[in-house]
Amino acid sequence: MTTTGIRLHAPAAGWSIAADVVVVGSGVAGLTAALRCEAAGLRTVVVTKARLDDGSTRWAQGGIAAALGEGDTPEQHLDDTLVAGAGLCDEEAVRLLVTEGPDAVRRLIETGARFDESEGELALTREGGHHRRRIAHAGGDATGAEISRALVEAVRARGMRTVENALVLDLLTDAEGRTAGVTLHVMGEGQHDGVGAVHAPAVVLATGGMGQVFSATTNPSVSTGDGVALALRAGAEVSDLEFVQFHPTVLFLGADAEGQQPLVSEAVRGEGAHLVDADGVRFMVGQHELAELAPRDIVAKGITRRMLEQDAEHMYLDARHFGAKMWEHRFPTILAACRAHGIDPVTAPVPVAPAAHYASGGVRTDSHGRTTVPGLYACGEVACTGVHGANRLASNSLLEGLVYAERIADDIAANGLHARVPQPLPHPEIPEHPLQTPEARFTIQRIMTAGAGVLRSAGSLAKAADQLQRLHTDAREALAENGKTAEAGVDTWEATNLLCVARVLVAAALLREETRGCHWREDRPERDDSAWRRHIVVTLNPDRTLAVHTTDTTDFPPTTFPPQAPQEQ
Repeated sequence: MTTTGIRLHAPAAGWSIAADVVVVGSGVAGLTAALRCEAAGLRTVVVTKARLDDGSTRWAQGGIAAALGEGDTPEQHLDDTLVAGAGLCDEEAVRLLVTEGPDAVRRLIETGARFDESEGELALTREGGHHRRRIAHAGGDATGAEISRALVEAVRARGMRTVENALVLDLLTDAEGRTAGVTLHVMGEGQHDGVGAVHAPAVVLATGGMGQVFSATTNPSVSTGDGVALALRAGAEVSDLEFVQFHPTVLFLGADAEGQQPLVSEAVRGEGAHLVDADGVRFMVGQHELAELAPRDIVAKGITRRMLEQDAEHMYLDARHFGAKMWEHRFPTILAACRAHGIDPVTAPVPVAPAAHYASGGVRTDSHGRTTVPGLYACGEVACTGVHGANRLASNSLLEGLVYAERIADDIAANGLHARVPQPLPHPEIPEHPLQTPEARFTIQRIMTAGAGVLRSAGSLAKAADQLQRLHTDAREALAENGKTAEAGVDTWEATNLLCVARVLVAAALLREETRGCHWREDRPERDDSAWRRHIVVTLNPDRTLAVHTTDTTDFPPTTFPPQAPQEQ
């Protein structure tokens, strides 16, 4: 395995830390992996882009899915997941998730997470695509915040080394192409400042999603695809990036609203809220056996179709029949968000529209979270384990973060990676990757929203591809002509990462000439299993062009991933 040699333009590292494992990200996946690695006796460093409790996990409202209720079984959970994944789930990966999931949730509770109970038992609810009540929740609609609190407290109680407010830049590798750590930039004053490095033979990417590639998203501002972009530059494979899930019910704040938008959890529909148009008609009835509780891609398409039919900017979620007491007890976070924007769901329907929510694809891994770069692992939203297929089943994301983080930690400990002292190659003196200007971020978001949003076509995607390529080419030409690029900094690094993942997403979406899961091609409205029950895999060439190919579902995950154990020195 050889890396691409591509690095972001950045100053040389001015400080370094030595460790056995560096975990990049502090959501449920990152902190679970870190705690388990530390418990195995591995020197573990956690690097996170903001504060420890400031990632995507804390924004998760609905809950965590697992077969924990009476009469429910992992097999039933598997069936629901496979249906939602629209033919592209890896069944063995899903089986691992649903069979190991219940015990992983119990271990999370032992760590200190407090879930809502009813009569001494876990209070379970339903969400879209689930035929059983199997969603455990906390604080009504503050599940992610509670999980984050418990894990952060556990990390701090164990005195684990952490580096906060740090943007990861690139993977460090040795002469054999094996992982040797990461470079990162710490923002602001603290124990470390500026560009530095963590030298470690194992790196766990748990950087979350890339929702900020679109103008409107439920993701926080830190979700700029940094982990996927890093992995691509390091030579890793990325798969299924065209499958971006748009959450059906995001609080509509106006057609020009940009950035992170308030989520209205699927659990609201799970408790009996109805989707209606301006005339009060429940338009999802008759479109699917589960109506408003159909899988998210189906509900998002149903809302979008109705909006197009009626030339409307949004639909409505009607839960007035809940009454004030239920809203205040079960959904206090959503109630507060709505009221903060002048909407009272107790007395009026809530305006909602789809917005970018979750990347079902990501860095391609096997069942132990290994990528195609030795020593580089990925878990959580940044990874593509094969669990989600073409559309993630509601509340499977937190569970995937738990289960696969534990599997990664066990693999690192079992393979003795800590026995190898990494010898990273020196950082290249000449920058090889031109940076985008900070303003490019907004240009990319508008291109992606217009061309690769909920509804796509060959024409819209081709236009988006051309516009993104122009941004890429202009930066390369400026570098070649002037010998310089945009000034290195957080804004330019983030914009460059966004452009990288946007180009991959559009290339994959343009290639997949069908409608499947959360990939909706209006010019190819039917699912085509004969031609497209395949995964689209993308790598980055050393000349920064994209290498795109398809692989059959039987080759996922691939069996050729490199061994992770250290070689003889």
